[in-house]
Amino acid sequence: MKLEQKINDDIKATMLARNAEKLEALRAVKAALLLEKTKESGTGDMDESTELKILQKLVKQRRESADIYKNANRPDLASKELFEATIIESYLPHQLSQEEVIAIVKKVIAQTGAASIKDMGKVMGMTSKELAGKADNKMISEIVKSLLSS
Repeated sequence: MKLEQKINDDIKATMLARNAEKLEALRAVKAALLLEKTKESGTGDMDESTELKILQKLVKQRRESADIYKNANRPDLASKELFEATIIESYLPHQLSQEEVIAIVKKVIAQTGAASIKDMGKVMGMTSKELAGKADNKMISEIVKSLLSS
């Protein structure tokens, strides 16, 4: 089942359950998908990688907002953002642990023959493609830096 259809079905179920908080998060996902779908350059259809990128972006936005709210001493708004982030994350594939990401990065470094931090772009490109939607790019970047600089 396509992500858009799954979101629509979940919106209907959430409306029937009268769960306003979850409904708000699902509507945000639907809005982001529709915006991408109807963009000028959009063809009206999205591939799975684009959908994953949109979901990851939404989760990242929610987490950053929650951090800002925590720093501004607004735990009520921070908890709302974190709740929405967990709802959106449920549509992402299982996230890999740091150990699993390290193993994959080491494999890519061996394949590319990367020896120094100068090769980071090449390693990041291949690793990002392989781990699309399965790991946060910030974590991947930190791991690549640490492995190439040691």
